[in-house]
Amino acid sequence: MIRYLLGALAAALVWVLRELPAQFGGRAAGDRVTRSPQYRDGAFHNRARTLAAPKGRAKILRELVLGKQQRKPAGPVPLVEPQSPTGQGVHLTWYGHSSALVELDGGLILLDPVWGERVSPLPFGGPRRLHRPPVEVEALPQVDAVIISHDHYDHLDLATVRALVRTQTAPFVVPLGVGAHLRRWRVPADRIIELDWSESVTAGGVRIIATPAQHFSGRALKRDDTLWASYALIGPEHRVFYTGDTGYFPGFAEIGAQHGPFDATLVQIGAYVDTWPDIHMTPEEGVTAHQDLRGGLLVPVHWATFTLGVQDWSEPVDRLWAEAKAREVAVAIPRPGERVDVAAPTPVVPWWQLLEPGQTESTR
Repeated sequence: MIRYLLGALAAALVWVLRELPAQFGGRAAGDRVTRSPQYRDGAFHNRARTLAAPKGRAKILRELVLGKQQRKPAGPVPLVEPQSPTGQGVHLTWYGHSSALVELDGGLILLDPVWGERVSPLPFGGPRRLHRPPVEVEALPQVDAVIISHDHYDHLDLATVRALVRTQTAPFVVPLGVGAHLRRWRVPADRIIELDWSESVTAGGVRIIATPAQHFSGRALKRDDTLWASYALIGPEHRVFYTGDTGYFPGFAEIGAQHGPFDATLVQIGAYVDTWPDIHMTPEEGVTAHQDLRGGLLVPVHWATFTLGVQDWSEPVDRLWAEAKAREVAVAIPRPGERVDVAAPTPVVPWWQLLEPGQTESTR
């Protein structure tokens, strides 16, 4: 027994010494970083002054520990086996949280792929998946680009990146500075494309434009040493927008005027905190952002897969759906793995409500 414990401790020590520093990633440096209009005083900044941390952190911690919210679904999240791309029109496949596949005029763009079991630097702590991925990462179709919005663990996952290096040939399109993490993880240099806001690259016939967002970054103690971004995806005939993680800000209207209208938007709606409004949008703000962007179909993301806030598991999408109906905004709320035809979306079926406490198929 003692020998077993000593072996386990030794294995844990080896992991901490080898894997934990890798999880933290690399250190961003160089002229492109320091000369960015978004960079000053040793860090990247939002356009507006934003709170560095939420107010009332003790209250939030108390809610996390003692709150009565239903932060997990009451049953298994229904999954759909993803359909194969057709190469025509605009289709969106949501894999859970913010991971999605965008089919845009024949191009295939993978957004913020996270297939890991936990969004944390530690394998034994941190938010754990509430449902498995609807498809294995090795079974994904060959894509033209992998887009990363920022370096937080629920958007940039080391294990997923390593898997995509093995199974894909597409470049990683990342905000300025995030390339340091990828280089630390031995992603080939010719597969790393770093963009500042307003810079762009074309892949698979799709122009990928890094646009502003209002958020923050950091994988260890230091914050804001890499940039964060939203993205406008411009195809030959259609356009899609992805917010990444962001608070609501006037930049959405500017992006809509410059790059819209968009056939569809993928909008962050989860993990909001009333005392930290600068960093994540509420569902109602997500609808406003969609309208500012001159969006057609709204698809909510950043919910359902990991418990990252103090809300009930289904609160973000319940509020989003109610607000969209009140404003007559077209919305699709797919199950993980479900493919949405943007030109002909199916009516919303509130599948998540069957997973709220006290709800069954017979009571809906």
